[in-house]
Amino acid sequence: MQRNFVTACLLTFLGIFFIGAPASQSEPRTVTLDLFMIDYKFIPNHLTFQRDVHYRLHLENHGKETHEVTAPTFFGTTEIDNPQVLNREHTEVVMQPGDVKDLLLTAHKPGTYDLRCSDHDWNGMVGGITVE
Repeated sequence: MQRNFVTACLLTFLGIFFIGAPASQSEPRTVTLDLFMIDYKFIPNHLTFQRDVHYRLHLENHGKETHEVTAPTFFGTTEIDNPQVLNREHTEVVMQPGDVKDLLLTAHKPGTYDLRCSDHDWNGMVGGITVE
């Protein structure tokens, strides 16, 4: 019996040594969303998130006008680590010209969500979000 115990301990040690210790949680994935004033569009215009995966949504406004990343239903169904990046109503991120912001989030509810710039949606600055 003692021999079996020693063998089990040795196999456990060798398994950790050769396979490696369990992986620690990796850095959040980065999704980049660039906003251009000239074209009045989001690039990319569609974002896809995996459910229950932590993301750093990196936002940059390369335009000369203020833009909003408006997605109230999406933001309402996600866990957001830094809600101060959102407006008071937690419906959008306001981006002044030259702004760079990161939004840390985990999407939990699969579905398709609207994405738009509330100031420029009339001019086609719209997109979508999918959570798989």
